Amino acid sequence: MTNARNIPHDQELDSFDTLVGIIARLRSPGGCPWDRKQTHQSIRDSLLEETYEVLQAIDANQPQNLREELGDLLLQVVLHAQIASDSKDFDISQVINLVNEKLIRRHPHVFGNIPAEGVEQVLANWEEIKKAERSRGTSMLKGVPVTLPSLSYSQAIQKRVARVGFDWDEDGGVIQKVAEEADEIRRAESREEKEKEYGDLLFTLANLARRQGIDLESALRGANRRFYQRFNTMERLCEERGLDFKSLGYNKQNELWEEAKKLLG
Repeated sequence: MTNARNIPHDQELDSFDTLVGIIARLRSPGGCPWDRKQTHQSIRDSLLEETYEVLQAIDANQPQNLREELGDLLLQVVLHAQIASDSKDFDISQVINLVNEKLIRRHPHVFGNIPAEGVEQVLANWEEIKKAERSRGTSMLKGVPVTLPSLSYSQAIQKRVARVGFDWDEDGGVIQKVAEEADEIRRAESREEKEKEYGDLLFTLANLARRQGIDLESALRGANRRFYQRFNTMERLCEERGLDFKSLGYNKQNELWEEAKKLLG
């Protein structure tokens, strides 16, 4: 490892050891007061924020930005590992050792002699290996973080159970279920009933999207982004034409919306 007291030379800046050494120095006596003060809890939100910035770069198909955001995310990982090392809990080498061991163990078709023909067989083997790793009586859904965004969590647990055959035979059945759930929203009377039915509808839509290879969280982020861009264009057009958006009637607002859609392509 790079000595925490060393200032890295230019030729060392592409080294993982250099990054570990920099973080160690920042956390050491005489290092950065801010870095030394941080705990796992104090930088928790930063880890979440950096993760979303990575996703944003992926959604925008911006490789250069993705490169930078992955670096920021890696920084969070190394900083958490250094905080753990300072507390004598574990260090970055143990983190790497554990993930390497896990990757080898869960890919016996690559590193062992268990055959796997196609992705479905790989996933089936993967689930059997994870089942053997779990304590007796532990649900296969327990490993899915409940802190995931709700749509992502829905798709994650649906994907887990699909690996053991708990899934629809075809998309048509799910589409019919979507229609049923939408109708139940119409028939719901109380706020509590409506909330439950909206949840069921979103859960079913998440299932349909999963089956069709669509990440619903990304799809919704895309819809949000398009709405933002279109509405922002409408605001700009109103400003250029001296119009007060709020005073426009529904028909005029809708015409402006369609114009914004055409301008943005």
